[in-house]
Amino acid sequence: MAVESVLYPSLIVPIGHVEPVPRRIRGMIGGRVVFDTRRALYVWEWPAYPQFSIPVEDLVDGVLRDEGHTEQRGAGPARRHTLEVGSEVRAGAAWVWSEGAPGPVRNTVRFEWDALDSWFEEDEPVFVHPRSPYTRVDALRSSSAVRVELDGVVLAEAPHCVKLFETGLPTRYYLDRTYVDRTRLRHSDTVTRCPYKGTTSGYWSFDGATASHEDIAWTYDFPTPQAHHIAGLIAFYNEHVDLYVDGALLPGPADPTGAASR
Repeated sequence: MAVESVLYPSLIVPIGHVEPVPRRIRGMIGGRVVFDTRRALYVWEWPAYPQFSIPVEDLVDGVLRDEGHTEQRGAGPARRHTLEVGSEVRAGAAWVWSEGAPGPVRNTVRFEWDALDSWFEEDEPVFVHPRSPYTRVDALRSSSAVRVELDGVVLAEAPHCVKLFETGLPTRYYLDRTYVDRTRLRHSDTVTRCPYKGTTSGYWSFDGATASHEDIAWTYDFPTPQAHHIAGLIAFYNEHVDLYVDGALLPGPADPTGAASR
């Protein structure tokens, strides 16, 4: 059997790229609607994912106060604004694109994600950042056997797995809990969110003979519908463990060609 590939598709969207958002987008603070639009734009300030840019005319309760500061952002110059919603005042919460930015985004506003309490695509909440229309996430059942070791200790050994393929990231291998030796793992309070997979429900660390390895494994008990195959399964960071697929050790992240192993 051929050795498992550690190559994966790269991100392809250039900085400054703009596309229409064919979805209703809303943002809220304290239960009040800041904006409600069907004319949002995706704007890529970096390759990994876009931000929403909202027509200024589609603000509902939100009021913008110009702070008099212009900054060169990823897609061009923008002026920083304070956002006021009722008694709530969020300084530096918004950037209004100005002359020199791509034509379609001028006079639209890009909000700092954490400046709002909640975001919605149609009636579904969105976490962390907008989902890129060019990112694909596929969770596929696989008969590949997986063994996970760290500091010479076997942490998991499974006869099959679910492989999760996500654009721009290494393949992740999700294992049934019955094949993971959780007596070797220490539960962590860490929680992370992913716009494509949801909110994690558990992280684990490993205390080896010579060092502690924090947050090397995680699970989603209630992932998004698109990633339902990984529900309740545990995955390990390929980068932080020795991961064998069908008996072959995956190369380390510094050498994805497979010419050398960690």
